[in-house]
Amino acid sequence: MNTSRIECVGIVGAGTMGNGIAQACATKGIRVVMVDINEAAVAKGIATVSSSLDRLIKKEKITAQDKDAALALITGTTSFDELKVAQLVIEAATESEPLKVKILQQLDGLLAPETILATNTSSISITKLAAATQRADRFIGMHFFNPVPMMALVEIIRGLQTSDDTHDTVKAMAERLGKTPITVKNAPGFVVNRILVPMINEAFFVLAEGLATPEDIDAGMKLGCNHPIGPLALADMIGLDVCLAVMNVYFAEFNDSKYRPCPLLKEMVAAGFLGRKSGRGVYTYC
Repeated sequence: MNTSRIECVGIVGAGTMGNGIAQACATKGIRVVMVDINEAAVAKGIATVSSSLDRLIKKEKITAQDKDAALALITGTTSFDELKVAQLVIEAATESEPLKVKILQQLDGLLAPETILATNTSSISITKLAAATQRADRFIGMHFFNPVPMMALVEIIRGLQTSDDTHDTVKAMAERLGKTPITVKNAPGFVVNRILVPMINEAFFVLAEGLATPEDIDAGMKLGCNHPIGPLALADMIGLDVCLAVMNVYFAEFNDSKYRPCPLLKEMVAAGFLGRKSGRGVYTYC
């Protein structure tokens, strides 16, 4: 499939990643249908895109007319049926394998046979998710990074069954969005999160052992390793629950103790201290 044939992209999930992908597509002139479970979630997703575009206007990156044109290309809905018009559908739901399988099977039975189905999972096996559908050759991982409008990277993950045509089409689509794709073989966490999330987990061990304050841990990594943000602040941005979910996948898949989730991370998630989205994580947010 040539990317010029992709006139509409469907997105399942209007949360942080879903609305970011919607914005990335709409600002490139691509029609978007964004689905979530209720009207409130859909409205919040579109409002987030609007606010993000307002910030770009203030920075003189885009005009008010550009914003209006982008928002006009995004349709928010609670109906999966409206995804039938899409040539590429990207699942961007919560990082839960049972939930993703349920959604993907629903989509598989709904979409046209030639439609490519992608997942934005950050850790779950593409091969395994593909096997839950009847279009495994047209299934692929398309892993965007947060914040999607700003981050250049997209990991294109091939399952064992993914066809060359599917890979080439999705890679070209990422480039059409102005992103820089890298091709990755299927493995837990792929490339970036395989390295990044264990580093974040180790930062929680350092914090739990009282070696330094959160501020000093983050300052050490920023100044000593030239990272733009410290690992604990980054965990708050990603969501502590997401970090824990990824580490649990690694621990289960690799059966290696080096991927054991830090008890402090588990405790904070149990307490509901999830980071920015809950108002409190390692740091407190007003």
